[in-house]
Amino acid sequence: MKTLKVFSLLFALQIICFVSSLSAQYTIPDTVRSGIYVTSIHDIDFKEKQFTVDFWLWLKYKNRDFDFVENLEIPQAKTVTKSFSTIDSTGKEVYLLMKIQCLMKDSWSIDNFPFDHQILRLSVENSQFDSQSLIFVPDTLGKQFDPRFTLSGWNIDSLKVSSGIKVYETAFGDTSFKVPHTEYSNFKVGVGISRDAIGIFWKMFLGMYVAFFIAFMCFYIHADSIDSRFGLSVGSLFAVIGNKYIIDGSLPETTSFTLVDTLHGITLVFILVVIVSTAYSLRLIKQDKLSAANKFDKISSITLLVVYVVLNIFFITEAVTG
Repeated sequence: MKTLKVFSLLFALQIICFVSSLSAQYTIPDTVRSGIYVTSIHDIDFKEKQFTVDFWLWLKYKNRDFDFVENLEIPQAKTVTKSFSTIDSTGKEVYLLMKIQCLMKDSWSIDNFPFDHQILRLSVENSQFDSQSLIFVPDTLGKQFDPRFTLSGWNIDSLKVSSGIKVYETAFGDTSFKVPHTEYSNFKVGVGISRDAIGIFWKMFLGMYVAFFIAFMCFYIHADSIDSRFGLSVGSLFAVIGNKYIIDGSLPETTSFTLVDTLHGITLVFILVVIVSTAYSLRLIKQDKLSAANKFDKISSITLLVVYVVLNIFFITEAVTG
């Protein structure tokens, strides 16, 4: 009987220890209610993929061990400047308000440039406490940006705030971790912007289109004026290549085939077709087939112009709606 009581007591102690370990392992993390008000986004450097953002950040939490003034971390930020901070800890909840300016590094897609839509990303973490101790909760009451500020050449489409978990496949040198894996809660901000593209489009591509139509005019020069026709075509070819190099110099490097590459590629191919057509017309002239050469030039000019315009409209429409 005593043995049964001892066994029951030991079993109860094991249950208590197991439940205690589970409760310790799955402790509910403290929440930090976070909000943001963006006052300015400026100095957008498209080639270097960076921008500067000014914003107010406020944090509300009960755990007084959280030191966001010293341990606030903004990943992807090249520089972080805190110009103002105030803490109100008189009540049950700590209220922290900060004015911050960040130079952010981001990755942008330029496939549809200049009709591109970009997301400017910003996230906030606490470098001292992981997700088992701290969880961010977005404060979405009110607006998140000043509607009076404008971006030169851009339109602000949206600003969304959310929270998530950032996974790091490292223990940051902490040997108490059996697996090099840590997770930190983060407060995320995404600002959607789109470009005022019409003006930029014509600034960048007007030279290319002028070069194409100069080459296209070769069809209306007499077929036996071979020097003039070849001279215009070859000159237009180099003009398009030069225009592409100028545009590429203002864009970040990418391995994808962009709208800029597509339109210049089409133009180069069609100018090459003009040169080939000129060579064929010259061959007809050498065979004393002047009427056939004129007829070929007329059919080629109409066909090339229609196909060129249709292809440009198609790819530009795809970029605008993409």
